[in-house]
Amino acid sequence: MTNTAWLPKVLRWMFAILSVLSAIAAVALVAFLIIDPNIPFGTHFGPVDVKMGDQTGVLWLKGSTFTLSGFRGAVVLTVDNARGLIDVLKHKGVPVAILSVAFYAVLFDLLRRLFRNVSRGQSFTQKNLRLVQSIGLSLLVFSIVSALAESWFHYAVLSYLSEHAWLTISGTTIHFPTQNTFVISGHNGIVGDGDFSGGANYSSGGGFPFGTPVFFSGLLVLALSEVFRQGLALKNESDLTV
Repeated sequence: MTNTAWLPKVLRWMFAILSVLSAIAAVALVAFLIIDPNIPFGTHFGPVDVKMGDQTGVLWLKGSTFTLSGFRGAVVLTVDNARGLIDVLKHKGVPVAILSVAFYAVLFDLLRRLFRNVSRGQSFTQKNLRLVQSIGLSLLVFSIVSALAESWFHYAVLSYLSEHAWLTISGTTIHFPTQNTFVISGHNGIVGDGDFSGGANYSSGGGFPFGTPVFFSGLLVLALSEVFRQGLALKNESDLTV
């Protein structure tokens, strides 16, 4: 027995625990979506300090207005219907989160089964080959489906913000773009309009999975599964020769 014989057993139990935790998280998110809790009218929250990259921002909710400020108050995001934004985040964002945790529950279970077989000394088997192929295919499918789901979520959030939110930068208000345009207004009215951010378009974001680490991980696992398949074929030939 080698010095690393314990590692497959450790990995097996680790992936088993992660699979159970992911399944519990998925069930909790589904329950949250079914219960659909709402913030009572007149709720006040904050101000609370939040991290915004290297900066510290301030977040608060007052009545129906949601405000997030950063850069020492120089940049302020205001949403005039916070309940509507929260509804969008719940009804569009939670399903995307459920998709992710459900995928990880399946992925961890496949890895658990793989290392269970390895810990039993059953490495080069047809069952393990199918498990490795399933892992690679699931990574590829998830990268595509999740990209579409995130694109749908981003589009919903940006569509809502374009109607109910605006940015204030050093006293100048910038409205979120609608169909590739934006409007800048000052204290005395409209200052100007044109292409947003020097030509950047209003985009839903996401929707392109082919440059993501998950997609390339799926390709790598599928490539390794082919190596695994050829190793299994050589093993079978060796067993027949003996």
